[in-house]
Amino acid sequence: MGLSVWHLLVILAIVLVIFGTKKLRDFGGDLGGAIKNFRTSMKEAGEKDEEKPIEAEQQKIAAKPIEGKVTAKQTSRQKKKA
Repeated sequence: MGLSVWHLLVILAIVLVIFGTKKLRDFGGDLGGAIKNFRTSMKEAGEKDEEKPIEAEQQKIAAKPIEGKVTAKQTSRQKKKA
């Protein structure tokens, strides 16, 4: 006892008579806008998640001490005297 194509067409015709084409068009536009906003927010959330590991890696690198020899930088006056 499934729905055939004819059953679906009758249901569609009844919905069109009850709501009218303008309300259905508005509903379709609102639904499409909601889906678009949802996809955009999901894409932005994904981009933020991709940025976080990079920031964490940069913090690890910045926390490491730099080893090496400290030397005094000669100024131009010191070079002329030497």
